[in-house]
Amino acid sequence: MIAVIGLLLGFLVSALFLIQGKRRRSNDNQEKKRSSNEPVDVVRPKSYSKSEIAVHNKRDDCWVIIKDRVYDVTSYVEEHPGGDAILDHAGDDSTDGFFGPQHATRVFDMIEDFYIGELLK
Repeated sequence: MIAVIGLLLGFLVSALFLIQGKRRRSNDNQEKKRSSNEPVDVVRPKSYSKSEIAVHNKRDDCWVIIKDRVYDVTSYVEEHPGGDAILDHAGDDSTDGFFGPQHATRVFDMIEDFYIGELLK
């Protein structure tokens, strides 16, 4: 008698796991179908002309161009270890100064936090 009850309980537990597995697979397939039919939002970087960038040439509004990428470094100007040197090319191309020997390699990672777009060619 105990063996029969054990078998029945084992069967019921197995059936529950099978049902849950089917439900999970069904939900996963529906998610895949739904996401593949939805339009994908592609975020394209904004493009700026040199004249648009040139007006951002002050301590409280400072953009720079580095390798045809545009960065708004306004919030970093006061923290810049090189003082006002960051303003030497504000609103203009700072590629040469940025890749100068005075910068540690960590600036190459830091600069990406200030990225706002691409230089319009």
